[in-house]
Amino acid sequence: MKPISDETGRQPVTPLLYRGTSLHQLADRAVGLARTPGRTLLGIAGEPGSGKSTLAEQLLAAIEQRRPHCATAVSMDGFHLAQRVVEARGHSDRKGAIDTFDAEGFLAALQRVRQEQTGTVWWPEFRRDLEEPVAGALEIAPRHRLVIVEGNFLLATRHPWHRVKDLLTETWFLDAAPAARRARLARRYIRYGFTPQAAHAKTSGVDESTSALIRRGADRADLTLTEAR
Repeated sequence: MKPISDETGRQPVTPLLYRGTSLHQLADRAVGLARTPGRTLLGIAGEPGSGKSTLAEQLLAAIEQRRPHCATAVSMDGFHLAQRVVEARGHSDRKGAIDTFDAEGFLAALQRVRQEQTGTVWWPEFRRDLEEPVAGALEIAPRHRLVIVEGNFLLATRHPWHRVKDLLTETWFLDAAPAARRARLARRYIRYGFTPQAAHAKTSGVDESTSALIRRGADRADLTLTEAR
C-alpha cells in the first residue's frame, strides 16, 4: 500500500490500521493531555502483533510536527528479564509471557518518570538482535513533557501489574483483528530467523495465552481503537 500523508501534508506516514479516527485526531488528543501540569504518560496497550510500536512511532512523528522536542516514546519490552534468567527459570519457550518481565522494575521506572522534573531518566531498550534488554539506552530528558509508553501488559489486572494504569495519564487499547494480528506476528518472527513452523508454534502457543490475558484488561482502557475486520 502506498504511504499517505497526514492532514498537514508534510510527511508520508504508514496508514493507520485502526478505523474511526485519524493520526491527526490522535496527535491532537495526546498534545491536549500534555497541556496539564507535570509530565504526561500516554500508554498504548495491545496484544502481540497489534501494532503498538508502529502507532507509537507514527504518533511521535505527528506530535513532533505540532510541538517539537516535547515528546519521546519508550517500551515496556526494556523490562524483559535477561535471557540467562529466563533460561535458568525454565521459561525459554514462554519468553514474552507476563512472568518473564520485571514488573516491579517497570513500575518503579514509571513512578520515577512521573516525578522527575529536572533530571534525565535513562530507560532500558529491548534489542531484538541480541534478544536482551540493554540498560540506559533511551533518554527521557526534562524537555520531554509527554512520554508514550507502549507495552502488552499496561492494562493487566494481575498483581503487581494492576498498578500500572494508575501511573499513566491515559491508556489506549489496540483492538486488533485476530487473523491479521497473527499473520503480522508470524511475519515478524520469520524476519527474526524463525522457521515458518516455529513462527506458527509461537503465535498459536504462548502468544495466544498472552493475548487472552491482555484482552481481559481491555475494558480498563480510556480509548479503544478497533482494527477493521
